[in-house]
Amino acid sequence: MLEHFHVPEEDKVFIRREDVLKTTTDIFLAMGMPLEDAQLAAEGLLLADIRGCETHGVSNMLRNYIQQFSAGKINPTPNWKIIRETSAVATIEADRSHGLVMCQKAMDIAIEKARKTGIGAVTIQNSTHAGMMAYHSMRAMEHDMIGYAITGGGAIMVPTYGAEPRLGSVPHTWAVPAGKMPPFVLDISSSSVAANKIGLLRRTGAKLLPGLLAGEDGTPIMDERDVPEKANLLPWGSTRELGSHKGYGMAVIGQVFTGILSSGIFGLSNPPGNSSQFVAAFSIDAFRDVAEFKDSMDEFLTFLVETPPAKGHDRVVYAGLPEHEETEVRERDGIPLHREVVEWFDTATEDLKLERLGRS
Repeated sequence: MLEHFHVPEEDKVFIRREDVLKTTTDIFLAMGMPLEDAQLAAEGLLLADIRGCETHGVSNMLRNYIQQFSAGKINPTPNWKIIRETSAVATIEADRSHGLVMCQKAMDIAIEKARKTGIGAVTIQNSTHAGMMAYHSMRAMEHDMIGYAITGGGAIMVPTYGAEPRLGSVPHTWAVPAGKMPPFVLDISSSSVAANKIGLLRRTGAKLLPGLLAGEDGTPIMDERDVPEKANLLPWGSTRELGSHKGYGMAVIGQVFTGILSSGIFGLSNPPGNSSQFVAAFSIDAFRDVAEFKDSMDEFLTFLVETPPAKGHDRVVYAGLPEHEETEVRERDGIPLHREVVEWFDTATEDLKLERLGRS
């Protein structure tokens, strides 16, 4: 994540991973989730924070989830079921499951199918927010598989040339294992910026960068300014001249694989909070020898990082490498939460009559 979106040094409070995990799990349990589901949800938020994806960690998402549980939008004890299935694919009716949990269980189904057929894919309807989507694609890597995951829903992004929002940010994520090199993990929204990053800018007081949002009339905001109260996301690329049709197209196909392929809901009929997802696992062994594949990945990733850097830059990286390095730092030093987030934790745990968030 760009430094522009990180917590300012003067506002950082470092909390140990295990302390955040315990309190977050306790909060999900207080919402009525079974222990296994509470742990899956908490681990998903913590993975985001540990990897430096603060937009989808406890800072931004946990209070939002509490509100959704309280409003009955997330079902803590869903009766989800498979409603259509073949040897390689399945469709799940999620019964308003927490997306962080449902996508993990769906990926497990995809992995089992991939063991037998080489490829497994599951689409999910009537789900909710699924957190950092890389959490779900990365699950496949533990089984020497390539993972893919998408989530769709909502209307917060304008189409290219559009004046009103018609799509969500629709992130796509791929996770590819390697041998000695950190894995390639690409997690990108179809919009110019993840919606939660706008919330981070408001919390930290940072300026809006050009090309991230459209004004109320759909015109791309191409100068640096204070974050406006009302605005919509732009597709990645910002303008047609800079390639916004590509982000727009990625959002559309993502919505096809999630909301439409699952027989879910989409477009203006999609109420806030309702999401659909798609996860897939590709067994490397079905295509070639796993060890040889990982050797090839190491060779390719090394080739990329050994690219001579352009003027003004220190090095070349690939998706997943900075997050791997950030994980090592945060596992050692703790997670840098904004002081406002720590204060929120204290208020929330007091309200829920839970043990206070531990301090390092």
